[in-house]
This record gives sequence, C-alpha cells and structure tokens, in this order.
Amino acid sequence: MEQQRSTSESSQSPRSPPSQRYLSVSVSDPVKLGNGVQGYISYRVITKTNFPEYQGSEKIVIRRYSDFVWLRDRLFDKYNGIFVPPLPEKSAVEKFRFSAEFIEIRRQALDVFVNRIASHNELQQSEDFRTFLQADEESMERLRSQETGIFKKKPADLMLMFKDVQSKVSDVVLGKEKPLEESNPEYEKLKHYVFELENHLTEAQKHAYYLLKRHRELGQSLSGIGKAAKLLGACEGQALGKAFDELGAKSETLSIKLQKEAHQLLMNLEEPVKDYVRAVQSIKVTIGERANAFRHQCELAETMKLKEINLDKLMLTRSDRVGEAEQEYKELKAESEEVTRRFETIVRRMNEEIVRFQEQKTQDMRIAFHEFAKGQARLAKSIADAWRSLLPKLEVCSDTS
Repeated sequence: MEQQRSTSESSQSPRSPPSQRYLSVSVSDPVKLGNGVQGYISYRVITKTNFPEYQGSEKIVIRRYSDFVWLRDRLFDKYNGIFVPPLPEKSAVEKFRFSAEFIEIRRQALDVFVNRIASHNELQQSEDFRTFLQADEESMERLRSQETGIFKKKPADLMLMFKDVQSKVSDVVLGKEKPLEESNPEYEKLKHYVFELENHLTEAQKHAYYLLKRHRELGQSLSGIGKAAKLLGACEGQALGKAFDELGAKSETLSIKLQKEAHQLLMNLEEPVKDYVRAVQSIKVTIGERANAFRHQCELAETMKLKEINLDKLMLTRSDRVGEAEQEYKELKAESEEVTRRFETIVRRMNEEIVRFQEQKTQDMRIAFHEFAKGQARLAKSIADAWRSLLPKLEVCSDTS
C-alpha cells in the first residue's frame, strides 16, 4: 500500500520546481486515546503544499477515523459521478481494532485515501478537503456532529440504490412496471465490467488471505520442529547432535522469515486487493446514484407532459387556474432542467473516472503482484539455501552411523 501512495505523490512533491503546484499529504503516528468503547486512535496528518488557498506551506493536524468518514461523506454528497476513494472498514471488536497490526493496516489505508484525493484534479480542490487538512480539532468535532450523509446509514443499506436498480429488471420481466433503465450499450458494458472485476478481486483477496495464513501456519510448525530437533540433538552423539542443533536453528530462522513474508503478503498484496474491492463497491454506489438520477429525469419528463396537457385544457376552457398552472409548469421545467444537468454531469464524470480508475488499478495491481513475486522468490531461495547447507552434514552423520 505504501507503493500506491508513493505513486500518487510522484508528481506532487515539495521537491518539485517552484513553478509546479504540489500537494503532499501523509498520515502517521497513530496513538490510542481513551479506553473501552470510548477508546479511539488519533493520527497525525501532515500537509505540504504551495497551493495559495492553503494556510502556509506546511500544516499538521490531529485526526481520528470519524474525521475521515466525514470527509468521505461530504465528497460523495457534493461530487456526483466521481468515484470517491473508499475507507477501510471499522472494526467493532476491541481486541482487533487496537492491535498493532490492525492499527498499521488502517494507517496505511487512510494514507492511501487522502493521497488519492490529493492527486485527483477535482477532489483536491474541495473546500471540505482543505477544511479536513487545516481545521483545528474542535472545529472538526462540530462539523462531524452536523453530518447526515448517505454513509451514515447502516452498512447493509449502502447498496440499496444499486440493488433497487437490479430489482427493476425483475419487475419488468414480470410485467409489474415500465422499465426506467438506460438503454446504453457502453453503460451496460461498464456495469458488466464492474461486476466481473468485483468477483475477480474478491477471489484474489480470498486466496491471498489463504496464502498468508498458510505461511503463518508453516512458520509456526517450523518453529516447533526447530525446538524439537534441538531437544533430540541433546540426546544424540556429538556429530549428530550438532547437526540436529543446526537443523533446529535453521528451522527457527526460516520460521521468522515465513512470518515476515506473511506480513509482507498482508500489506503488499491482500490489503491493496481488498482496497480495490472497496473501491469497486464505491463505484457501484455511484452507479446507483446514476440510475436514480436517470429515473428522476424520466419521471419529471413524464410529469411535464401531463402538466402540459392539463395546461392546454385549461387554456381552451379559459379557466381562471391558467396562471397557477403556468407557474407550476415553469417551476417543474426548471427542476427538470436541473435534474437533467445533474444526470449529464454524472455521466460525463463517470466516463472520465472509469478511464482514470482503470489506469490506476493496472499500475497498483502490477506493483502489488510484482512485490508478491519478488517476495516469494526471495523466500523460496532462503528455504532452499537453508536446507541445502544442512544436507552434507546430515549425510556425513548417516555414513558414520
């Protein structure tokens, strides 16, 4: 995940030429505050920039997870059609949410989150992002208390918009409802791509987890074998005992290497893949928003037709309600035009976003699997070298027995 952040910052560094704009953000120094259910982790968020709208070239603030949630909600509400970066899940189990590994995983994920925003041409200009990076803790607390965004809903409700779109298909097939779906081949292709990508990423993340779990279990087993071999060596003659003792030491060394490689698998493969699973789910929420906007546009167009027919009737009968009906039609037309502009903005942004997303995903997945392959090669060589160095000593003992 660190590779992802360094990639996003590569063109936005304080070391860039003075004429080049840069915005560099880092999340560091997690500290546990409070106890029990009131306990939480605070993070130091450091911003370095030459953007004139910021308060100086460097700013350090303290933020907690709920502040990041506030920022995500605000961006989603204001930037319809943009794939707002996802946040890591919030663990409700205290023994996990305060473990060193969980805290580091979350810190890195939050670091990726803010740097994706900082490297996004539109999101980096958000006033809410500037507030997040510069406001004092009391101000952030007041802002959080006012938050009523979509992501305040229960996790099970987050995909309701998208699921509602899917349910419409069944309704149409059963003849229950007139379809209000976009008949756009490119959009259908996009939705199919998103579904397929989510399935593939979920499968990759599952097997990455199984692999790191196997590394950990093998490391524990080797540690046990190493201890047992040393104890057995103490019961043997000098040559064989020494060989057994060395076998035990090699086993314990390899055990440590396996545990380290398991941690690298977690940070450099499973977590980046899991982060993209979350990113795809964020895209699906945006697809749901687009479907809602399209339906709203269609419903208003239908209502306008009815209003127009009614207005014509009133004008033919010289009704005294003509003025009121004309005003209603005018207001409805203005609302319809606004909804149409919102829908067109969502479509335009999504078309731009999917290209940017695919390019970034390709780059991040290449880095993740390259690191995975390097780690596995390194581990395999260490294991082979360790056992190979023992073989001559064990063979000597076999010849003399």
